[in-house]
Amino acid sequence: MAMPPARRLVVKLGSALVTDAAGPRTAFLAALAADVAALARAGTQIIIVSSGAVALGRARLGMPRSARLELKQAAAAVGQPLLMRAWDRALAGAGLVAAQLLLTARDTEDRRAFLNARGTIAALLRIKAVPIINENDSTATAELRVGDNDRLSARVAQLVGADYLVLLSDVDGLYSADPRQHPDAEHVAEIAALTPEILASAGDAASDGVGTGGMRTKLEAARIAAAAGCVTLIASGTGDRPLLRLFDGTGRRSRIAAQDSPARAYKAWIAGTLSPVGAIRVDAGAAAALGRGSSLLPSGVSAIEGVFRRGDCVLVLDDHGCEVARGLSRYDAEEAERLVGVRSAGIVERLGYSRGDALIHRDDMVLR
Repeated sequence: MAMPPARRLVVKLGSALVTDAAGPRTAFLAALAADVAALARAGTQIIIVSSGAVALGRARLGMPRSARLELKQAAAAVGQPLLMRAWDRALAGAGLVAAQLLLTARDTEDRRAFLNARGTIAALLRIKAVPIINENDSTATAELRVGDNDRLSARVAQLVGADYLVLLSDVDGLYSADPRQHPDAEHVAEIAALTPEILASAGDAASDGVGTGGMRTKLEAARIAAAAGCVTLIASGTGDRPLLRLFDGTGRRSRIAAQDSPARAYKAWIAGTLSPVGAIRVDAGAAAALGRGSSLLPSGVSAIEGVFRRGDCVLVLDDHGCEVARGLSRYDAEEAERLVGVRSAGIVERLGYSRGDALIHRDDMVLR
């Protein structure tokens, strides 16, 4: 069965697909880039989360796999430019531009960093570049690490509001038991909910000798994605045109259903999880515009209350003090104070820079 078209797609590739003992798998990357170009022409925006930096760095340095953490971080520093060079060449061959982003857990968990990362990715997608994301292994300390690129890809899917998260590796999905040890294990094509029984069937072992993630980490990533309204597809990246096979219905995969749409899941998080730390008062015209689905522009703001930072959740109050909305502010309280009543075109003149035309964008706002 063919998959519905995707507006936005996050694709994660494990080290075993991207690299081998000789270095980057250039033929595979070129074929994958052709898939990306074909989907882009059909209107799909694609973000790639790519492993492989540590493996490439180890190979260049002649470093054993069991190296200490600081040596693994050094290997990542050596391997990351090699990885990006391979992606740049592959995507350029398909008429696309590669862009590198290195993220840590803080970039997906801290709201200020979250907005910065999301804004950068959105800008890259607008100019038709393909973001290539990896964890910042060279500098991230233990408390700042996501831990593996399966989880990182799920956080990225959450961050960008992706419709699908595609986890490509050397396996074509979940089985009722490890098929390497149980040849009669059955492939599980559809997973409506990640029950304890489903998680138990995944085991714990990694699927290859290069990467760090196994089926269990993929299902944990799918759990994060599902809560963010994103469908997860676990599929094999081997063979011809792995991405196109998924969407034309010829590729085998395990599909983990989403709990909601990305937009509704994101707004439910704003409405039910975040505690407001300040308030923005608006005039009657701005309150009415918000009700029609507009963003909150500074021209309709009458006062700023409290101390908040960019990315904090704030209340939007009408001239009677009643809450009309809440959302994530794109400006600090001090900046917002200076913008009260200012037209969007005057933001740069007032501040010397702009973080966008809106104090709160409608995508980051929930009406009450």
